[in-house]
Amino acid sequence: MYNHILIPVDLGAQTDYAQAATVARALLAPKGRLTLLHVIEPIPIYAQSYIVPDFETSTRDAARTAMNDLAQSLGVQNTAIVIGSAGRSIVTWAQENDADCIVIASHTPGLSNIVMGSTATWIVKHSPTALHVLR
Repeated sequence: MYNHILIPVDLGAQTDYAQAATVARALLAPKGRLTLLHVIEPIPIYAQSYIVPDFETSTRDAARTAMNDLAQSLGVQNTAIVIGSAGRSIVTWAQENDADCIVIASHTPGLSNIVMGSTATWIVKHSPTALHVLR
């Protein structure tokens, strides 16, 4: 049983996070906690001059609203939002916040990642934390 389970969330993907939450609860210790984490990819430097000044703030606010709605619908108390590369940020957040398991729902991959999506693949290769990858 795990004490702190991290469930990464891609708000842009059509993914069933109810399944991830159900699996996470089954793995959770009696007084454990679940956290939903969303990573906002940074705007590339070459594109920054084309973006409206408050884009990052409005993106973060929209993500916060969507995460709060998702957390409420799943019955999860904790949420977090970070800006960075998805795979690296998820692994780093898990380590820095003592998550002892990551339950990740892998959405439909492209041809370059036929078994799992690129983020799930990166996490599987680099995370020292226990993982459960859902398809």
